[in-house]
Amino acid sequence: MLSYSLNVNGRLISLQRPQVMGIVNLTPDSFYSASRQEDEAAIRTRVGQIATEGGDMIDVGAYSSRPGAAEVSEAEEMRRLRFGLRIIKDMQPDAILSVDTFRASVAKMCVEEYGVGIVNDISAGELDAEMFRTVAQLQVPYIIMHMKGTPQTMQNAPAYDDLLQEVYTYFSEKVTQLRDMGVNDIVLDPGFGFAKTLDHNYELMAHMEMLHDFSLPLLVGVSRKSMIYRLLQTTPEEALNGTTALHMVALQKGAHILRVHDVKACAEVVKIFSKLKSAESI
Repeated sequence: MLSYSLNVNGRLISLQRPQVMGIVNLTPDSFYSASRQEDEAAIRTRVGQIATEGGDMIDVGAYSSRPGAAEVSEAEEMRRLRFGLRIIKDMQPDAILSVDTFRASVAKMCVEEYGVGIVNDISAGELDAEMFRTVAQLQVPYIIMHMKGTPQTMQNAPAYDDLLQEVYTYFSEKVTQLRDMGVNDIVLDPGFGFAKTLDHNYELMAHMEMLHDFSLPLLVGVSRKSMIYRLLQTTPEEALNGTTALHMVALQKGAHILRVHDVKACAEVVKIFSKLKSAESI
């Protein structure tokens, strides 16, 4: 596997060892209720947990992207993020922070006012025509995800003539655009759970190595998602074991960043995977 790195605020972050990205949800609307952090005490507890349990990055979001999620105004998204980022920066001033937003104005505010180092866009510029230009100007690593529609519509009977080909073509077009605009650090997220049926999700996971053709790092976000709990006929609260199983599969398929709710469990998966990889050379 190629060795990748990201330039985050002038620091070169190696992805040779897979990175654990802990989720901080500044929203009352997340699909996994235990992940919602709405007051200062909850945010401080969560950030401390990510740090002590082995998290490498923190992904902060204030707009739920679960299927059918309620619309959040730009002003409210900014208010939530300012509140949360002030606390996070106070606790972990050197933390590697990512902002989960599809709005260019929100991304710009987070980078310029709070030193956020990565922009994580579920829409890959589809929901805000200014996003690519903004990221190019900010010169921050940019995570682009595959999705069709919006969080409100994406699960309304998603259909593909050829899922793998469509995902591949989508990224090919996006990467070309971004390269032409001078964006250097691009991360691909296949978009598990976004405009995909249960079968689509597993087909994509089974063939995820096709995305290595782009010679770019891969981020995988499957933590406690419906592709796990619907298959197992349980709930998000009962989906940790299935999440852990898929995290190992994702690493074997070449994932470089895992975006997760359960940092300790994921960090243990990464440790076991890394030990296995080192044993291969003996």
